[in-house]
Amino acid sequence: MRPLLLGVLGCTLVLSVQAFYSAGDDVVELTPSNFNREVIQSDSLWLIEFYAPWCGHCQSLTADWKKTATALKGIVKVGAVDADQHKSLGGQYGVKGFPTIKIFGANKNKPEDYQGGRSSQAIVDGAMNTLRTLVKDRLSGKSGSSGYSKQQSGGGSGRKEDMVELTDDNFDKLVLGSDEVWLVEFFAPWCGHCKNLEPEWAAAASAVKEQTKGKVRLGAVDATVHQAVSSRYGIRGFPTIKIFRKGEEPEDYQGGRSRGDIIERALDLFSENASPPETLEILSADVLKNTCEDSQLCIIAVLPHILDTGASGRNGYLEVMTKMADKYKKKMWGWLWTEAGAQMDLESSLGIGGFGYPAMAAINTRKMKFALLKGSFSETGIHEFLRELSVGRGSTATFGGGSMPKIHTVEAWDGKDGQLPVEEEYDLSDVDLDDDFDKDEL
Repeated sequence: MRPLLLGVLGCTLVLSVQAFYSAGDDVVELTPSNFNREVIQSDSLWLIEFYAPWCGHCQSLTADWKKTATALKGIVKVGAVDADQHKSLGGQYGVKGFPTIKIFGANKNKPEDYQGGRSSQAIVDGAMNTLRTLVKDRLSGKSGSSGYSKQQSGGGSGRKEDMVELTDDNFDKLVLGSDEVWLVEFFAPWCGHCKNLEPEWAAAASAVKEQTKGKVRLGAVDATVHQAVSSRYGIRGFPTIKIFRKGEEPEDYQGGRSRGDIIERALDLFSENASPPETLEILSADVLKNTCEDSQLCIIAVLPHILDTGASGRNGYLEVMTKMADKYKKKMWGWLWTEAGAQMDLESSLGIGGFGYPAMAAINTRKMKFALLKGSFSETGIHEFLRELSVGRGSTATFGGGSMPKIHTVEAWDGKDGQLPVEEEYDLSDVDLDDDFDKDEL
């Protein structure tokens, strides 16, 4: 009985950590299924927290967030998104760290980042200031709507051209002959469910095209007109959605029918089929900035000098990094490396300098924080290091001086073994050493 009781208590404890907000709270739990209806199509001002259950700062904010929701009840809507579970929503609004608070005001297409304090009083004050600005804008005649046109407010917030119209004539060329992943809806114009799906499909098509840079596309086939391609795939009900990957048999789409659900599945498909992020050498400040500024984390390796490893040894380390970059590609982290001694200011700020190569650090340039790999520079050691960071564990430190160190411009590695420096030769034939050997030392 005791083990069972401990098991129940353990499960309860886990659930209490995961479930930040309950139906009894004034905080609205938001998901891809209800986000558009509750927030985007609303005229209300919304404060929304994007959180991760494992995030310590998120856990600390929970009580104040509940107080905020209660204080603003009936005045300002307060919501929360588990962005660890619903990555599509977090990605859609550029969430890279937790907790992130965004204000969805007059233009729901362009939420603002909340930059104030994290106490309930500070958040309430910030919300009221935003509300006053919103009211003044409405009084002055500025739009107080969500920023959508009438067509968009009806649900069709996507660009129609982003949803590709597929036919018997172009299907094979566009879908089967492309390297992109396709989600294809087979519909009938008279179908009520198809009509409900249409605005969601169009909106998702635009978001997916933008977020995957065209690597995942959404299309639609009128199955009552283009019967050849529809019968080829055994379409009998509407709407039917199928996933097409080049060289593979299509699979049935099993997800939800809201734009959030569709976007989330499309982003998963993109991650599954994407190449691993490139592991770049730090050759200048721009390389580090461009790689790290848009990533939640940057993984930086300091590899031994080329004279210590040779080309084969260095390529072995880079191969390990490439495998781990592929394993964690869904995180969209940046991956960089430098040679020992090439970026001494960076090494010094990370506490690496002068020994312990190869070394690795994970840095967050927004928070000026970093964590060091303590285990082995191997797939197992790095995986354990990154897994701990992914669930919010592991010790971190602040960059010395609170800012990024100076990055020096260096030449790129040519992929070859290192060459020892050529020493200057001296001609000693004219030097008479015999007399010196006969002299006594003082």
